[in-house]
Amino acid sequence: MLKTVKQLFTLLLFIVGSATQAQQQFTSAQYKEDFNYFWKSIDEDYCYFNKKQTDWAKVKEIYSPRVDTVSSRASFVSLLEDVFTEIYDHHAGLNTNNMNSARLVPSGSEVWAEYIDGKPIITEVRQDFASEHAYVTAGMEVIAINGIPVEKAIQRYVGKSLKTVDAAARNYALNVAMAGTHDQDLKFTLKDQSGKIKEYTPDVWTGHGQWNGLTGEHYTYGSMVEGKIMGNIGYVKLNNCLGDNDMIPVLDSVMQTMLGTSGLVLDLRETPSGGNTTVARAILGWFTNKEQFYQKHELYAEGKQTGIQRSWVEIVSPRPGKYYNKPLVVLADHFTGSIAEGITIGFSATTKAKIIGTPLARLCGATYPYELPNTHIHYSFPAERLYHVNGTPREQFVPDIVIDYTKTPVTGRDVALDRAMAVLQGKAK
Repeated sequence: MLKTVKQLFTLLLFIVGSATQAQQQFTSAQYKEDFNYFWKSIDEDYCYFNKKQTDWAKVKEIYSPRVDTVSSRASFVSLLEDVFTEIYDHHAGLNTNNMNSARLVPSGSEVWAEYIDGKPIITEVRQDFASEHAYVTAGMEVIAINGIPVEKAIQRYVGKSLKTVDAAARNYALNVAMAGTHDQDLKFTLKDQSGKIKEYTPDVWTGHGQWNGLTGEHYTYGSMVEGKIMGNIGYVKLNNCLGDNDMIPVLDSVMQTMLGTSGLVLDLRETPSGGNTTVARAILGWFTNKEQFYQKHELYAEGKQTGIQRSWVEIVSPRPGKYYNKPLVVLADHFTGSIAEGITIGFSATTKAKIIGTPLARLCGATYPYELPNTHIHYSFPAERLYHVNGTPREQFVPDIVIDYTKTPVTGRDVALDRAMAVLQGKAK
């Protein structure tokens, strides 16, 4: 069963979990039992070790001695968080946190960064969030994070067991460091394309020196689904609601207003926190008049245990009285995560939709939930591989039209939406 962590409830889970368990005392033996359970569950079920430089046996050697020093639930949480850095996977994590824990990527982050030619470069800024309003732009080089030189700042999130610190591990650590922690306002030191170095403080920026409430983990959406008609082209945006079945009738109502349009833009760029396949099929179902395969699954652990691979293909079915058959463009980017990535590849498989944007969040696979026997800490990680129906791993999917924001002048316009409108108006391919 696919299980993801909802962005807006991260701090609530921490508060509730802390309040209910803060008074509980656990023995060293209980912590050791939970650690061994944690390590073994990942050893047996995690399905992407083939992509990692992780020496998982060495992980146990490195962290087992630290269990002896654990004296509280909070310190145990910190230990488990450190263990998760060893697989450098944004789709793996605890369902609780300490206040000094890193924010979730991508749901709690506002920028996406990657090493390009050896330099840490911001490649995308999340739309309408504080970093954008503080004039952080794609193409800027990261010099320091909260006053710490970037190469030192990322070390906290680089695994200690890695045979080689590959590009994926460095990019993972960079993005976690750029997301920041729950207890500290972010301060970026950035170099722009002209070579000017300046400090940016998105968590406190308003233009008047006060926090504006637009940071990733505090953002409040006006509605789950936005809809408008521009000329004769419809625009529908989904606002991080893919785990809420209550959005389905809202979507249906908005889509009904789009039936007379000549084309539609479906915006999935604000869907970082995942969701469920019921919502996914409800969305995809609006755009098909026959049953179609939209995503392939592979339960890796069963193949590992038995030597017999288990895989299946999921079907999307038409929804009676709900069918949009005009040209479609789907917008997706680094903040299109998990089930939203499944929806995107589903459109690629079942329609003639044009996908426009950046590479997606590249959250690997479907996560499964686990619970430690003594501390009852919940966690999840990918145990099921996911693929486009053409066999391409979901995390390797690339849009039909790729937008490189590092090479796009800052104009105040929505470059991807402009391109989508041009495609639907026949002015661009």
